[in-house]
Amino acid sequence: MNLQSLFQDFNPSKFVVHCCLFTFTVLFCLRLDEIIDWPYWVIFIPLWIWKSIATLGAIVGAIVWCRYPHYRVEGDSYSHFKAMLISLSLHLILLMFELLACDRLTSGRHLWVLVFIPLIFGSVASVGACVWAVKHDRSFELELFCAVNALQFVFLPLKLDGFVSWSWEVVFVPLWIVLCLCLVAVLYSIIFCGILLRTPEVSPQQKKSAINSAIGNCATVLPILVFQVLLADKLDEDLDWPFIAVAGPLLLTLFVLILLSFNAKGGNKWWFGIRKNFCQFLLGVVPCLQEYGNISYHTESAGQTQPLDTTTAQLDEFEKYDKKGKKAALNKKNDHLKPVVPIVSIDLPD
Repeated sequence: MNLQSLFQDFNPSKFVVHCCLFTFTVLFCLRLDEIIDWPYWVIFIPLWIWKSIATLGAIVGAIVWCRYPHYRVEGDSYSHFKAMLISLSLHLILLMFELLACDRLTSGRHLWVLVFIPLIFGSVASVGACVWAVKHDRSFELELFCAVNALQFVFLPLKLDGFVSWSWEVVFVPLWIVLCLCLVAVLYSIIFCGILLRTPEVSPQQKKSAINSAIGNCATVLPILVFQVLLADKLDEDLDWPFIAVAGPLLLTLFVLILLSFNAKGGNKWWFGIRKNFCQFLLGVVPCLQEYGNISYHTESAGQTQPLDTTTAQLDEFEKYDKKGKKAALNKKNDHLKPVVPIVSIDLPD
């Protein structure tokens, strides 16, 4: 295992988001099942930790942007910085919705329609954010999630306030449509993976990436579909399971996403103004990790692991090229020592 290769593809943003969502889901389900009697202001703390980290990272990044103008010309810093500001605005909208929802669950003094107004506004604004992200080749997972669920955010408060008497299976129709499209994408990734595996011209790295993508899509979309079916039956009182059991597939999806964040790559380099990927930043902050980052391990056929120092490998490679260079110099010297023979021209008779 190579420590540097483990962290060079690590996406800290996705890791923090999915860990906070996992913790919040567990606490919220335990609160609904009345296993714990904590106030909702405590239940929502994981989500507010996520928003606090995002806000603090954007503030520090903005300060670095203003104090060091020469950093702005590094690569595509402008698009990274604008993407960070767009993401910050969406995080603030989500924070407003979470505060209103927590107050509604605690006091019940206003309608759910008013609670969902920031979320509906954020969903409409996310459409423009997705268009901008596509033009500038930036990731937009959170913006896409809000944009495709805009209609769902309209149906939910109407049902919660009692303005419509539909069953929950009907209320979740927009989400069913989104999940059907996700299933089509999963099927496409599986077919594409099979084609790449049978193509000899494709490199092993591309095949490995396609396999990981197909497995990741299956492990995230299918459990969410199962969770949605169980949740609809639970809310319609057709299922007598506790909420923590109903949320089991969702927790499985979040756990898989946490693991996939170690191979997610990407990430905005202007969060906290680090201007580099997480691996380089971590090795710079903790220099002792550089020593461990230069060590890798490989498994022998006998089943034992043997350390392999990359520095030794580099020295062996240097010695190999040094021998080649000496041999080439010796051949060149021998060429200079050879006697000069005059050119003999033989004229053939007509």
